[in-house]
Amino acid sequence: MPLDPTATELRDAVLASPRAVAVHDRAAWVGLFTRDAVVNDPVGSAPHRGYDAIARFYDTFIAPNDIVFDVAYDFAGPATVVRDLTITITMSTGARVRVPMHLRYEITEEDGDLRISHLAAYWELLPMIGQLMSTGIAGLRAGTRLGGLLLRNQGASGLLGMARAVTGIGRTGKEITHRLCAAAATGDTATVTELAGGRETVRLWSGESIPPAELVARARGLRCGKTLAAGRSVTVSGETPDGPVLLILDFHPAAPRLETLRIYTDTVA
Repeated sequence: MPLDPTATELRDAVLASPRAVAVHDRAAWVGLFTRDAVVNDPVGSAPHRGYDAIARFYDTFIAPNDIVFDVAYDFAGPATVVRDLTITITMSTGARVRVPMHLRYEITEEDGDLRISHLAAYWELLPMIGQLMSTGIAGLRAGTRLGGLLLRNQGASGLLGMARAVTGIGRTGKEITHRLCAAAATGDTATVTELAGGRETVRLWSGESIPPAELVARARGLRCGKTLAAGRSVTVSGETPDGPVLLILDFHPAAPRLETLRIYTDTVA
């Protein structure tokens, strides 16, 4: 499927974010967002809305650290860029962690520029904490400092809001996701339809809706790799004979029932 002609411009708007992070330019990073933008990082935690909250997020999680983005694929299209990547975070104490993630950026025009209106970061908090603690004293000191910054910049509500990220669909969501991927890969339309909530159509990232049978036809040979559970969502890096794909599955807020399935296929080099 051909890319939208603005795909490169959309991706360029997103690339300004890691550039600002790399040089610790707080004003430039916060300025990439719209006035009422939302940062949900990680998905499942309490979101940060508006310039002031996003600036406090920067002061807590970005300013003290060096962050390097290792990107496997960028998917770009109508008003959205999704990145399949791993980030390496070097804390102020020298502790270092590598965090697999998927990033979804929604882009809009404001004051004549392309800006980020929504940033959703899908990654798993508990494995990152375990990795940090495994680094020893440096990791313990980094964790202690992070807790202090959370309380200072965002208050007790910020600490509790971050803690929400340890709850969610978790292992159950991953199991459902792997069953759906396996069924799609082998042409099992009945199981795909069942796991998709019995829907007559599945929505693709482009906005196109297709029946489960067509989804199965397109997904023949699907191989699923990195799978992350964040909040009530599960994201998957996959490969098909036609190239890489990225799936985002959103589950019901109170039940292990799939609500939406988005499939991203158009990469930008």
